[in-house]
Amino acid sequence: MSELVTGDAVVLGLRPARVPSRALAYVLDLVVYLLTYLVVMIGLAYSMSTLDDAAQAAVAVASGLLLVVGVPIAVETLSHGRSLGKLACGLRVVRDDGGPIRFRHALVRGSMGVVELLMTFGSVACIASLVSERGRRVGDVFAGTLVVRERVPGARVTPVPPPPPWLAGRFAGLDLSAVPDGLWLAIRQYLTRMSQLDPHVGAAMAAKLADDLVARTGTPPPAGVPAAAYLMAVVHERQSRDAARAFAGAVPGLGHGLAGGAPGRVPVAAPVPVTAPVPDGVAPAAPPAVPVYTAPAGPPAPEAPRNRGGFAPPA
Repeated sequence: MSELVTGDAVVLGLRPARVPSRALAYVLDLVVYLLTYLVVMIGLAYSMSTLDDAAQAAVAVASGLLLVVGVPIAVETLSHGRSLGKLACGLRVVRDDGGPIRFRHALVRGSMGVVELLMTFGSVACIASLVSERGRRVGDVFAGTLVVRERVPGARVTPVPPPPPWLAGRFAGLDLSAVPDGLWLAIRQYLTRMSQLDPHVGAAMAAKLADDLVARTGTPPPAGVPAAAYLMAVVHERQSRDAARAFAGAVPGLGHGLAGGAPGRVPVAAPVPVTAPVPDGVAPAAPPAVPVYTAPAGPPAPEAPRNRGGFAPPA
């Protein structure tokens, strides 16, 4: 894989195309161009029957140069580096920084291709591609381009096995902030490949990784818990926290429910009443009366005692 650095300091991982795939793409393109040239020459032979031999030869040479040089340049310019052969083989011509090519890049590649592909029967292009680290021919070097593979087989991701059910939620309060990413990667690689290892070697690796994890977290596992099961439970706890944090950022109000209180509860808005449209000329119906609750009348309050002067005593 070739690492290219763009102007924004972004590293691009591109897989350069090698000689066999590029040769197959060029042969397919050449077959298509030759078939097109034969069809064009047959059509010109009927239309130029009244011309002399010199004019017919000039038209034939011009048509050949146009189909061999002009058509490939036009196809690569319009398709941004994808000809029919490259499209069939999953290849594409890009710039050195990974961007799409333009007319000047296709022009330089097409002009140099006449010399290193047609006149030398591809020997110069093969030697240059084999010598180059990224498989570039002379036209690619002068044009500042690179032929890369677009269809790359994706790597199969093996999931981490789940922990035993009796360990689920046992490490909810474990502090995982001090665990580095390198240790997480080593634990994940071990858990995804532990079935392929020797039992003694796998047990030793699990014990070492568990000791490193305990040294980072500061909390030993419960007594009697195997090292592999302890690693599974801790990785599952970290994945659960990452998922809760991701969903809390995507759904407002979800993080509070996951952090405390009822887990996974999302606040639900009150339903909005929907009013049906009223046709023209019809008075809208009055809303239904809502019964109002009235407390039953109780016994009358006793009258406060009065003094002789008729004034109520001070409270």
